[in-house]
Parts: sequence; C-alpha cells; structure tokens
Amino acid sequence: MKIAFIGLGQMGKHMAMNMVLKSKADVIVHDVRTDSFPEFVSKGAQTTANILDVVDSQIIFLCLPNSQVVESVLLGEKGIIHHLRPGQKIVDFSTIKYSTTVEIAKALEAIGVGFLDAPISGMEARAKDGTLTIMCGGSKELFEEMMPFLECVGTKILHMGPSGSGQLTKLINQLLFDINIAALAEILPMSVKMGLDPVKVGEVVNSGTGRSYASEFFIQRILKGNFAEGYSLQNAYKDLVSAAEISANLCIPMPVLNAATTTYQMALLKGHGADDKGAMIKVFEDLLGVLYRQ
Repeated sequence: MKIAFIGLGQMGKHMAMNMVLKSKADVIVHDVRTDSFPEFVSKGAQTTANILDVVDSQIIFLCLPNSQVVESVLLGEKGIIHHLRPGQKIVDFSTIKYSTTVEIAKALEAIGVGFLDAPISGMEARAKDGTLTIMCGGSKELFEEMMPFLECVGTKILHMGPSGSGQLTKLINQLLFDINIAALAEILPMSVKMGLDPVKVGEVVNSGTGRSYASEFFIQRILKGNFAEGYSLQNAYKDLVSAAEISANLCIPMPVLNAATTTYQMALLKGHGADDKGAMIKVFEDLLGVLYRQ
C-alpha cells in the first residue's frame, strides 16, 4: 500500500516519520521545504516537492498550518481533488475551521473520496513519541479502517461523530487551554508587582488548585525567558477566530473567551506573533513595569 503525508512542519515531520517507521506501508512525504528530506530518505521513505507525486496514493494524510492552506491544497485551482479517484481516502490532521472541514468533506464525498477530519492535541514531544490525542469526524467505518495508521501517531484516538466533529472537539479543548494561558499572562505579573517571589509563586500554582497543563508547561519556560517551545501566537489565533464565528452564528455568549481573545490581540499587536503563547505575559509585564523571571 502506498500512503502519502503532506506537511512536514513542527508536528507533521514527527507524525510522518512515525508513519514511515510503524505503518509498514510505502510512504511518500511532501513539503515545499526540503530541509527534512534527507532524514526521511535515510529511513526508506520517498520524498517530493511536487504535490502531484502523491495523488496516486491510496491514503493521503495532511498536517498543514491553517484553513486557507488546506482548502488550497485540496480544493483550489491546482488542488489535488482534480486528480483523485473514487475509493481514495484523505485524513486531515490539521486544525482548521469547522465550516471549511464540512465544505471539504462534501466536495470529496461528491467524487467518491473518503474524508476524515482528525485534528491532534499534544505538544511537539508527543508528536515525536507518537502519543498524541486524535479527535476524528467522519463515518465510523472509515474511522475504523484508518485506525492502524492513526495508532502510529496517537494513543488516545476517539471517533466524535460526523464530518467536522473532530474539529469542533479540538476547538473546545483548545479554547480552554487558550483561556488558561491568557489567565496566567494576566495574573502572574501581578504577583511580582505585589512583591512576591515569581519562582515560589510558580511552585504554589503548579502544586495547588491553580494548576493546569498550561501552567505546568509555560511557567517554567516563562521564568527562564523561553518563548520558543510552544505553538506560535500568530498560528494559534485561528482557534479564537473560529470560536468568534461560531459564537456569532449561534448567538452563544462567551465573555471569558472574549476577554482572553483581547489578550491574544494585544500580544499580536505588540509584535509577539512569532513567539509561543507564553509570550502573552509580556503585555502585562510591560503594563506593570515588572518581569516574571527567575
């Protein structure tokens, strides 16, 4: 069996490598950047910068940065949909808008191509270890058929419902995480302003009821001034845009999320888009004239 993996970014390169090492399929990987190609070749995979080389694969996996890129790759003027045939399968690990996912699913279904939205949760280390959480939307039959491949990259793999359900579930999880980080960014500088020791405050938070995955991941890195290990603010902002769209369309009030979104926007306007989400703390550090560092 020939399978393809499109997108060798921060998460995709590790997921694709796990497919190469574990799937027992013939794997071809594609990206517009070729810097990671030698490592894949050394493990027996094919590599290509020409996306048309992957269109004859029985299963095509994607892990791309946003809705626009996924839509362009699949449905655009030069999209691979124009070269697919009935019976092929597409599995999208990207985190994209629910509405875009539903549109893609309908377009592929119309030509007899199966589609599973399968966004992932977990940092880069879990992508490398093959221990991601995967939330899937699509037919139960396709989900079960894809399970051996999903197990190459994840350990918690759930079928959430019809097409788009994976993206909606990922969004719920991501929004809670985003709110947590925005809260840390706002409150931790206050502790320094009030004369408390930032290291000890971090120890209390991470051993007390204020603990969260966000606090455990980011506090230690913020204390060291490390803002380069998580997902970038400019790429993460898409989740907040998706939530705002759903909130407006369904008239769902989300005041806490709106406040967190304001913090994200302030950080982006201050030029911190390339940093990870922990960099939101810089906004409040500047406002209070303090640094939350060890």
